[in-house]
Amino acid sequence: MMLEYLVSAEFWVGLFKIIGVNIILSGDNAVVIALAARSLPPKQQTQAIIWGSGAAIVMRILLTLFAVALLTLPWLKIVGSLLLFWIGVKLLVPEEDDAEIEASDQLLSAIKTILIADLVMSLDNVIAVAAAAGGSILLLILGLAISIPLVIFGATLLLKLMERFPVIITIGGALIGWVAGEMLVTDPALAGLLSGFGAEFVNGKPMLAGFSLELTCGALGVLIVVALGKWLAKRQEAASATQHPAEISK
Repeated sequence: MMLEYLVSAEFWVGLFKIIGVNIILSGDNAVVIALAARSLPPKQQTQAIIWGSGAAIVMRILLTLFAVALLTLPWLKIVGSLLLFWIGVKLLVPEEDDAEIEASDQLLSAIKTILIADLVMSLDNVIAVAAAAGGSILLLILGLAISIPLVIFGATLLLKLMERFPVIITIGGALIGWVAGEMLVTDPALAGLLSGFGAEFVNGKPMLAGFSLELTCGALGVLIVVALGKWLAKRQEAASATQHPAEISK
């Protein structure tokens, strides 16, 4: 029975659907992985990408099993969006060079950031993946597992591009801010409040005076993350220049 299923058109169509959906939806996850790993030494960058991507995919499989129930919980998206705002700002602030920080601690910190960000950013994505799987756990696991090298390749490519074009770091932070802003306004806990202000819901998306609140809050999320991240980065740079004037002059 299992063999018949594995050679059926239904299985292969479902498998390609999951891989395709995951490639499309994993672009922002690859950005987070690349941003989190960029301050590590080259060898540890590879380790952070591989371990972070692998663990994130496993976590996403588990999350997908409970996706529908999770997304109906009020306040979950609000908490998740606030976490994303924090991560986006944190990733725009350069790591301080501190000899007392062990390399292993930096690696674990990068992997932890990748896992938290992937968990939050996957809340909406897993619905599409679950739908593509059509209830088949085998399809779900195989499709996401095959997607791991694709996410790793994307993150590795972004790391190389970030070294040549630092503006990509800011664009990556902006993307995280966009996702955080959109996620915040679509939490079920805010539905009543938004309705009180005259918002209407079209296909589950809040609209106010003809404008999409999801897109508006996404744009505000970009401004918040980029502005706050840049401000904190400048403060850190100024503080570092004050503490180490001799090194800066060199």
